[in-house]
Amino acid sequence: MSSTNRTVVVTGIGATTPLGGDAASTWEGLVAGKSGVRLLEHEWAAEQAVRIAAEIAVEPSEVIPRPQARRLDRSAQFALIAAKEAWADAGFTDKAGEDPAVDPDRLGAVIASGIGGVTTLLDQYDVLKEKGVRRVSPHTVPMLMPNGPSANVGLAVGARAGVHTPVSACASGAEAIGYAIEMIRTGRADVVVAGGTEAAIHPLPIAAFGNMMAMSKNNDDPQGASRPYDVDRDGFVLGEGAGVLVLESAEHAAKRGARVYAEAVGQGISADGHDIVQPEPEGRGISHALQNLLDNTDLDPAEIVHVNAHATSTPAGDVAELKALRKVFGDDADHMAVSATKSMTGHLLGGAGGVESVATVLALYNRIAPPTINVRELDPEAEASADIVRGEARKLPVEGRIAALNDSFGFGGHNVVLAFRTI
Repeated sequence: MSSTNRTVVVTGIGATTPLGGDAASTWEGLVAGKSGVRLLEHEWAAEQAVRIAAEIAVEPSEVIPRPQARRLDRSAQFALIAAKEAWADAGFTDKAGEDPAVDPDRLGAVIASGIGGVTTLLDQYDVLKEKGVRRVSPHTVPMLMPNGPSANVGLAVGARAGVHTPVSACASGAEAIGYAIEMIRTGRADVVVAGGTEAAIHPLPIAAFGNMMAMSKNNDDPQGASRPYDVDRDGFVLGEGAGVLVLESAEHAAKRGARVYAEAVGQGISADGHDIVQPEPEGRGISHALQNLLDNTDLDPAEIVHVNAHATSTPAGDVAELKALRKVFGDDADHMAVSATKSMTGHLLGGAGGVESVATVLALYNRIAPPTINVRELDPEAEASADIVRGEARKLPVEGRIAALNDSFGFGGHNVVLAFRTI
């Protein structure tokens, strides 16, 4: 089964986000320009400088049985919900080995998280301090492991070709999908469940990000706080949730008559080599990732009509990304409709690449680009570099083959660009 040029397609999608408990409601919220950001009502939030976040729309307790949920970190709960939706959406009726449509030895799982079970770690440490050693949950270690979400998804679907967990900060989810594409392309697997998850809405991460001056403190206007490309943007808004794709070789999908959303063309990866937190201001690392994508795929820049941008609503990062797009694509960037969906979902850290890949695939499948909301006054540098979809969703070309990019970048200078294309 070894190959280096197999076509990879998307046959299933799943999500649980601040906009909805599944992919359909999330997509509906994105197209409508709905914000999932709210004022935090937890007691601990009162003393925080940042009192806003994009919490999940549907609590996992409404979906996962309580006995199972108690053994899973919140990040793993999100991943499992999204993965099960994607698995069913791809047309699989049971786990591999029990469903004859997929061989468990040819099935993989790659679910990323930037932080992993941080809420479990911190909460159980509080239990240790306040109630003593005997009250610490025996499930703590498998719950806090960064590979916990991937392992649990792998167990749920019966994956035996490999279960992996890339950890590259906010590029993690996209890197997971890129890794999955390569697993299929090189013949390691026929089907891979891939994406990202994060659950870090907790007093410590919020205090830490807030003290870094990385997050918006616009507590008086939660829904308007995440505002990529606006001249007054003042930082990101933390979100939570998961997004998962089922990726499959085109041959395997055709044999079982699967519905195909899009082709997963490939990935481009680079590192800035600049700073642990700050992006390289001219977007050189991003440019290298974009060029790497073009050099290693048959993607034609003329096909690219849409970009789901990383755009977190930070002063430096938003513009650096657009400079890189312009540098690599030149005049071809003029016909790329750029959407910043974090304006609605907040920033899901390691889950961002997964959720935004779901959004990118659905943008191609439905031929519509979601809007960037909250842009009251467009940054002149952004206006000069790209065509930002503002205010309302925009129709994409209805005829011919079109492609879209999903950009994800993370602390440490990690850059990942994914490309998808209509069939």
